[in-house]
Amino acid sequence: MSSCNEAKINNKNIKIFTIGQKGFLFNSILGNNLFKIFFGKPIDESKPNPLKSYDQPFVFSIYEVFYLCNKGLISVSIGNTDVKCNDVESYANKIINSFNLKYSVYKDIKEKGYIVRSGMKFGADFTVYELGPGLEHAPYVVTVTSAANLLRSIDIVGLGRLSHSVRKKSVLAIVDDKDPYKNINYLVFKWVKP
Repeated sequence: MSSCNEAKINNKNIKIFTIGQKGFLFNSILGNNLFKIFFGKPIDESKPNPLKSYDQPFVFSIYEVFYLCNKGLISVSIGNTDVKCNDVESYANKIINSFNLKYSVYKDIKEKGYIVRSGMKFGADFTVYELGPGLEHAPYVVTVTSAANLLRSIDIVGLGRLSHSVRKKSVLAIVDDKDPYKNINYLVFKWVKP
């Protein structure tokens, strides 16, 4: 996200209420501002159009909540308690396996200018867009793993089959546990016919 876009939303009046793995923003004007720069999406819209405005509340992934909090662009409440960013991280680590590894990949891809969304429906950690959801189909699905994990050949075949079945490039993000924010390697798999 460019600093120009950040300046447009630099407003501590944006308060996101976190429940489970999701954050909710009930102010639709602020929600639309964030949605236009590809953060969150309107509730109950399966394929929202980024060129349209919505009246309903907006929902955010915990990765988006933590990212925006760290940028100083929002305040966060968990339950009925206002919390700091490190509290969001502690909370997320309790409810999401390998949150720090996955978040380091989310942040790295986001700061390279891509739009990052959940990849759950594709059997991956994230989907990645170049233009944005509603403007294109996601060209990439990303699966995050630790460099300490042993990959079996069947895991690699699975990534290839995943990319073929969803017609996307499958990316394996390998994160160094000791320094997750500085050492991430990406392997891209694309199904090819011999």
